[in-house]
Amino acid sequence: MLTLASKLKKEDGGKTGRASGASDSTHRVSIRDRLLTKGTCKASFPDEDKLHHFQLAVSPDEGYYQSGRFQFEIDVPEAYNMVPPKVRCLTRIWHPNITENGEICLSLLREHSIDGTGWAPTRTLKDVVWGLNSLFTDLLNFDDPLNIDAAEHHLRDKVRHVVQVIWYKFGALCTPLAFVGGIMW
Repeated sequence: MLTLASKLKKEDGGKTGRASGASDSTHRVSIRDRLLTKGTCKASFPDEDKLHHFQLAVSPDEGYYQSGRFQFEIDVPEAYNMVPPKVRCLTRIWHPNITENGEICLSLLREHSIDGTGWAPTRTLKDVVWGLNSLFTDLLNFDDPLNIDAAEHHLRDKVRHVVQVIWYKFGALCTPLAFVGGIMW
């Protein structure tokens, strides 16, 4: 049976990485957290005096957005954790759940939700990081899009959709055949 500890040990090349005084529960939490984000997320603080305002870089290691680097701006309001943080994507992206203006459709960021998947005081910033990371893999949703053009493009022509994603990811490094109405052909 594969355990989280053995998977992490294998990824680290056999090193245990546990400090001599670390408890088993602390070690388990550390392993879980490292596996959830797989090293694909990195936070930075543009102004070290404003810890409530930071940026998150997400670099997916699988899927359509693999090898991309997507910057998010996260602003934690004074009323946190009763209200969710404000999150905006700073990187222009062709994604069904993120608009070209940086608006994000992620249920846990909704202050009020009918289905109960929205923000709750028990949620943490770690949940937000995990959710943003998952928008590029598990939570990529073409059925309930915020960016309807991107979702319809995917349903209409998956190959050109992938080319469009690559165009947004790498920009001038690739040459489009034609660029009409926000869609690369």
